[in-house]
Amino acid sequence: MDERRSVKEAYDEMAEYYTDVVTSESSSELSKPVKRFQNELGPEDELLDAGCGPGRSTLRMSGESSVGLDISREQLSLAKERVTARLVQGDMTALPFASDSFDAVCAMYSLIHVPVDDHRTALAEFARVLQPGGTLLVTEGGVEWTGSNPDWLDSGTEMRWSMAGPEATRNDLQACGFEIREVWDVPDPTTDDGVKPFFLATLA
Repeated sequence: MDERRSVKEAYDEMAEYYTDVVTSESSSELSKPVKRFQNELGPEDELLDAGCGPGRSTLRMSGESSVGLDISREQLSLAKERVTARLVQGDMTALPFASDSFDAVCAMYSLIHVPVDDHRTALAEFARVLQPGGTLLVTEGGVEWTGSNPDWLDSGTEMRWSMAGPEATRNDLQACGFEIREVWDVPDPTTDDGVKPFFLATLA
């Protein structure tokens, strides 16, 4: 099965279960990069949350001027109950938005579901829709790894990941015109593979 379709169907299948688990197991250590990112958002800034899932706090705080994008229709249905932002179903490698549309983009725990060979394409799309000087917060895998878990989060649902690792992500970000400003290693509450690096970058 196509990897994107597999991820989409998995998130559709476990939408409510995933929301409950992530909410209960959210890491307080996640707040440092997210708060840093949020503090840089102005009241009128337009945010794209790429892979927004059921609606993260960043998207809820940003209001109607922002957009949440996800490949899973069921995740977006849950997000609709939690946020006032505009919600769009779509693929990060072909964003359905005009160039220079957003002041900031975040992609937390979502790029790692895109096939590794397409990571640079997704980052290039983030660069395209960002205004010059715009801010990006993106999560990658702590190691280079592609595979699946047949019973992710004890849900009975198989989930797939494609992680490029920190070094490849640095190279991809720089190749797409981003200046990396800070990197945090944050424990991952949903897997046992250690940490996920959060990259804060600015579009040159």
